[in-house]
Amino acid sequence: MAIREVSEREFIETVLPSELPVLVEFGATWCGPCKTMAPELTALEKELEGKLLVVTIDIDKSKVIPRELGIQSVPTCVVFQGGRPVTAKPGAMKLVQLRELVDPFLPRAAGAIKPEEAAQLITQHRIVFVDTREPAVFSRVRLPGAVNLPLTEIESRLAELHMLAAAPVLYCRSGADTKELAAKLTEQGIPVSFLEGGVLAWESAGLPIER
Repeated sequence: MAIREVSEREFIETVLPSELPVLVEFGATWCGPCKTMAPELTALEKELEGKLLVVTIDIDKSKVIPRELGIQSVPTCVVFQGGRPVTAKPGAMKLVQLRELVDPFLPRAAGAIKPEEAAQLITQHRIVFVDTREPAVFSRVRLPGAVNLPLTEIESRLAELHMLAAAPVLYCRSGADTKELAAKLTEQGIPVSFLEGGVLAWESAGLPIER
């Protein structure tokens, strides 16, 4: 599926008032690198559906906006948030680079902590990892300094969370289970953080694990 191309009028009506961040790719039909990047933009749009809008503007059809933004080459990607450009980068990019460009502006679940943030906090002794996987899995591989409180037991062992030496950060394999649990506990008046993406995201970031 091709990325939606917007006119200058649609830009004003769609991009500027968007509650979600918007990635705008400025390109042209004659631009080879733009064609190369098209599948990457499509993949990003699919991956971040509901979190990010992705559109493209043809600089030959819509000339005012590129001129006002000082676009000097194509492709150039600009991220808009709250109707304002917040970051931009020229040149063709791969999916991982596009993700890095938009990541700081994506909406996040309450209590979510990214692996890179958690890595800094753990070295400062400001958090303690709480591994919610089963003990057998925990014993094989875990995050630095983690304690084990299986998911099925946490709600009956909340006192142990409060007795930890620092703020608890829950994690599981993918982050999905602990995201759900964190939301449930927050609704009960017990705000708790969780590791976004879980063990998989931590390892993908190249961060250390314990065995």
